[in-house]
Amino acid sequence: MDDAKTPVRDAREELDSLNPALELTRRGFVKTSLAAGFAAAVTPVVAQTMITTDTQGLTAGEVKIPTKDGDMPAYRAMPAGKTGLATVLVVQEIFGVHEHIKDVCRRLAKQGYLAVAPELYARQGDPSKYTDIPKLVSEIVSKVSDAQVMGDLDAAAAWAAKNGGAAGKLGITGFCWGGRIVWMYAAHNPQLTAGVAWYGPVARAYHAGDKTPLDVVAQIKAPILGLYGGADSGIPNDTVEKMRDALKAAGNTKCEFVIYPDTPHAFHADYRPSYRKQAAEDGWKRLLAWFKQHGLA
Repeated sequence: MDDAKTPVRDAREELDSLNPALELTRRGFVKTSLAAGFAAAVTPVVAQTMITTDTQGLTAGEVKIPTKDGDMPAYRAMPAGKTGLATVLVVQEIFGVHEHIKDVCRRLAKQGYLAVAPELYARQGDPSKYTDIPKLVSEIVSKVSDAQVMGDLDAAAAWAAKNGGAAGKLGITGFCWGGRIVWMYAAHNPQLTAGVAWYGPVARAYHAGDKTPLDVVAQIKAPILGLYGGADSGIPNDTVEKMRDALKAAGNTKCEFVIYPDTPHAFHADYRPSYRKQAAEDGWKRLLAWFKQHGLA
């Protein structure tokens, strides 16, 4: 590329010198590969309950997904040698794509899916290095817009369709921050086949100016299963009921909700003290049945 100065480039460089974070967000990735192991904010892990899924019979590992401003790191797991597979986008917790999210991908691959978990914070920083959750939220999570995430999930879906995925079979699941994204992506992509949202906030946005799932119910057409804890202190049950009522009022009778009594937030996270085996296993069975019921399997 010609490096000769132009008025446009001069103006851009002046802007970049004043706001380098804006430039990183616009054209490049701060994080170019996935972290190994678990995020620092959630270590040490609870080894007694942690589920580990092997890669036997799978093609699994890190891939690079092209986006409009660079290659995004992601984890992919799928049955080895298979094509024409239904794709499931796996959306991270606030901790990014660490070992638990990779394992969820492998679990889905063992069920015959092509599972892809893109690192959706890659432009803003490395969440795996943070030990303080409020600082992680303020310095990385709050800077990740829904518009950026929707574009990156579209890129992941397009990549999957060219790398073993079947056209017209696209699912999504996500946890906490990612559970909210399931609802938002359902509103964004009318071609979504089905989704499962694990304890995703419905009355909250993390990035200033973004909407909440409650704000976009009219755009949600796909069948979404919402799995929530009755004792989740961060997601009041009345907001989940409002979401259920708002969907029905909008004419969407395809979505369903399950609220597990006396169950905390992050009950599926088998590497954390919040894990609740009975609810997690029931939720996983419901996820598989939901995807099968709606034509993904």
